[in-house]
Amino acid sequence: EPARSVSRRTDMADRQVKQSNTVINAGLSRLEEDKQCEDDEFIGFATLPDQVHRKAVKRGFEFSFMVVGETGLGKSTLINSLFLTDLYKDRKFPNHILDNAEQTVDIERKQLEIEEKGVKVRLSVVDTPGFSEALNGEKSWQPIIDYVDRQFEQYYQAESGVNRKNIQDSRVHCCLYFISPYGHGLKPIDVFMMKKLHHKVNIIPLIAKSDTLTPKERSHLKNKVMEQIEENHINIYKFPECDSDEDEEFKQQDRELKSAIPFAVVGSNTVVEVAGKKVRGRMYQWGIVEVENPAHCDFVKLRQMLISTHMQDLKDITSDIHYENYRAEHLAEQMKQSTRERMKLKRESMLNPGKMEDTDNLIAQKDAEIQRMQEMLAKMQAQLQTNPRTPVNGT
Repeated sequence: EPARSVSRRTDMADRQVKQSNTVINAGLSRLEEDKQCEDDEFIGFATLPDQVHRKAVKRGFEFSFMVVGETGLGKSTLINSLFLTDLYKDRKFPNHILDNAEQTVDIERKQLEIEEKGVKVRLSVVDTPGFSEALNGEKSWQPIIDYVDRQFEQYYQAESGVNRKNIQDSRVHCCLYFISPYGHGLKPIDVFMMKKLHHKVNIIPLIAKSDTLTPKERSHLKNKVMEQIEENHINIYKFPECDSDEDEEFKQQDRELKSAIPFAVVGSNTVVEVAGKKVRGRMYQWGIVEVENPAHCDFVKLRQMLISTHMQDLKDITSDIHYENYRAEHLAEQMKQSTRERMKLKRESMLNPGKMEDTDNLIAQKDAEIQRMQEMLAKMQAQLQTNPRTPVNGT
């Protein structure tokens, strides 16, 4: 009897296994049929993002930013800390304070290529040594503005040329503006310089050497700087709003970045040991300031914003807003020049009646050119006015 009972249970288990296998096979068959139907209905444009990604990675990316601020605020150290390199090892400094009496602003452009997980980025770092160092700093801003405009002009000429396939983008996508921690906010030269720059480049204000401040002092200085920026109508970089479908973690990260402006930063290329772990930091008698510790400074937030999350947005605003502003100004100036030439031709035709016909043809050409520029300018201004991110030709 026990043997027959075991046999019945075995037969029943075998039948259940066969039934399960039948159900599984039927399910797999239906999945294969569904997949076959999907393949039959597949057009192929769903792979477009992959194609764009492969092409972009193969071509590589370009990013250019400028650092502006007084000498001694740690600009070079911070740049070296951001990209783990030593760009300024050969720089020479004045040996005497009188060497700065007639100091002029130099423009130093350093380039490096960084590769991470197969993605290449060609970085251009534009430094401005000598800014606000001369006894007469009235024109210390001019070389900086000239450089930014010159990059726009080079891009404009390349874009207007015949061969537009490999245009090098040297436009300044971002300006890291260093604010001294020793004062009580922005100095007059800071306000003046920012107002000269803010409709040409994305300004990101930084409080330099923030390890010289207590947490309370740092918070007070941040609030003071933001108040001065609003009072003087300075347009710094505005973070884009998060999309509604973003996850909560990303939204929280975005809120933290926005609340950190102006970033209070510390730079260091020295490796120190903290609790058995090697970190980059600055050692003092009272303790160690860790560069990459969010509780000590905003270095990690700055790096995250500048490289990981908002680099493309900075480039887009440069192209869609600041460069279009430059083009509008450039076309307006060309239109004025054409109008002056037209008036000159008109005066000459009145003095030389014999050349009236040739002059009339030239005037007609100038009129057509002016009309074309007016239409282009009106179209560009209409497009810029509809963009909520940045005002047109801010002052």
